[in-house]
Amino acid sequence: MDFEKARFNMVEQQIRPWEVLDQRVLDLMLQIKREDFVPAEQRALAFVDMELPLANGAVMLAPKVEARIAQELNLRPEDRILEIGTGNGYLTALLASLGQHVYSVDIDDNMIESARTKLAHAGIRNISLKVADGMQGLPDQAPFDVIVLGGSVPVLPEALKQQLTVGGRLFAIIGEAPLMEAKLIVRESEQGWRETVVFETCTGALQAAPQSEKFTF
Repeated sequence: MDFEKARFNMVEQQIRPWEVLDQRVLDLMLQIKREDFVPAEQRALAFVDMELPLANGAVMLAPKVEARIAQELNLRPEDRILEIGTGNGYLTALLASLGQHVYSVDIDDNMIESARTKLAHAGIRNISLKVADGMQGLPDQAPFDVIVLGGSVPVLPEALKQQLTVGGRLFAIIGEAPLMEAKLIVRESEQGWRETVVFETCTGALQAAPQSEKFTF
C-alpha cells in the first residue's frame, strides 16, 4: 500500500472538504504517520473516513473529526492542554504539535502504555500521560488553556469547565445516540461561558462518563 498517496488523498478528499482549512493542521495530518497509531492489522484502514475500534472497546475518531477538533481549538504555542481519553495517542500528537504541553489522561492503563510507545516513536516529547478518571479533570495541573474530550459524554461535568482559564477553550461531543453535538465552549469570564455547536455527530462514550438523568413516569 502506498501510505503517502493514501495520506494525501485523506487530506484532499476528506479533511479539506470538511471545512478544515488551517494550513498548520493540514500539514500535521500529512506529517504525523497515522498508520503508526493504529493496530498493525488496521494499518490499511488508517486513512479511511470512519472510526476505528480500539482494544478496550473505545474508538479512534475519524481523521476529519480529529482535524476539525484541532482547527476549532485555534491552538497556540503557549497553550497548556488537557486531553481526556488518550486512546491510541494520535489526537494527542496533533495537540502536542500545536501547543506547549499536553496532559493526557485515560482510565485504561493499557491504552496509556500503548500510546506512550507510539508517541515516543513519533518523537512527541511535550506530553505527560496519566492513568486517571478524566471526568474530574486534573486539578493538580489546572487551570488549562484548552481541554479536549476524545469521546462523547451524555452531560459535560462542571469540574471541567471550572478548570479552564479565562479565554480558554473546551471541545466536547455531548449527548446520546443517535444524535450528539460537538461543542466549542469558551470561558469568557470567571462565571461566563459561550457555547457554539460546531457540527452534529455520534460517537462512543468515554469510560466513566457521567450519565444523564432519566425521568420515569
